[in-house]
Amino acid sequence: MRALGPIVAALFAVALIASGSLFTVSQIQNAIVFQFGDVKEIVTQPGLHFKWPLIQNVREFDMRNRSYDDPEPLRFITSEKKPVLVDSYVIWRIDDVREYFRSVRGDEFLAVTRLRQTISDALQAEFGRHTVHDVVSGQRDEIMANVQKKADQDLRRIGVEIVDVRLKRVDLPKEVSASVYRRMEAERQRVANELRSTGAAEAERIRADADRQREVIIAEAYRDAQRIKGEGDAKAAAIYAQAFSKDPDFYAFYRSMEAYRKAFSGKHDLLLLEPDSQFFKYLKDASGRPSAARK
Repeated sequence: MRALGPIVAALFAVALIASGSLFTVSQIQNAIVFQFGDVKEIVTQPGLHFKWPLIQNVREFDMRNRSYDDPEPLRFITSEKKPVLVDSYVIWRIDDVREYFRSVRGDEFLAVTRLRQTISDALQAEFGRHTVHDVVSGQRDEIMANVQKKADQDLRRIGVEIVDVRLKRVDLPKEVSASVYRRMEAERQRVANELRSTGAAEAERIRADADRQREVIIAEAYRDAQRIKGEGDAKAAAIYAQAFSKDPDFYAFYRSMEAYRKAFSGKHDLLLLEPDSQFFKYLKDASGRPSAARK
């Protein structure tokens, strides 16, 4: 039993040394191996790795994307000298572990402080070159792309990559909102009045053109009607002439009967005619010939 004690102690020491000699790096991490406080090695491959116990130590860094959302909107001045309040957020990650540790000692708070200042400077530079309309809607995507590019170039020096920059909201301060809204309302009213005037002028043009076309159609219809009526009257006269030429006496009798019918259609009509007028020739004689006495 006394011999087992040293063996157990030796095994315990070996296990302790072995546990201090091995470390693991996950797929989402990079690690720095330090030796007496200096960077000895950068481990980027996931898995089980070896280090010298007691004289070396390891620090892991999460390489996944992180987000930074400024708790308070930042105030900037546009090219029109108008103040705006900008609420933004940033997606960033550690790109170079060695540079990240050398620049900010691996302290995320220091990295975020540097990131916030860089993003603020880039936003101020972009907003200073654009109007309120540009930053609200007109060139918003371009502004975000420019800020992301400038911030990424600057923060690469501390081992940080800017993945994306987004503007969540761009507001006007209360002291200028009312005047801006009034100007926008006046501009929209001007555009509306211009559209109404254009519409009214177009409506008058359409109505005038419709009236002109109506007059032309009516005139053409009247012309065609008169022409057709004249052709019909001519054909009717030709038919009448052809029919009555076969029996002139009957034609004379028919015309006299039509005259009698029209002359005596009213109950109170009065005619003043000579007794021997040709108008009554068929009333005196059915043949319409003058009487022998008169010859």
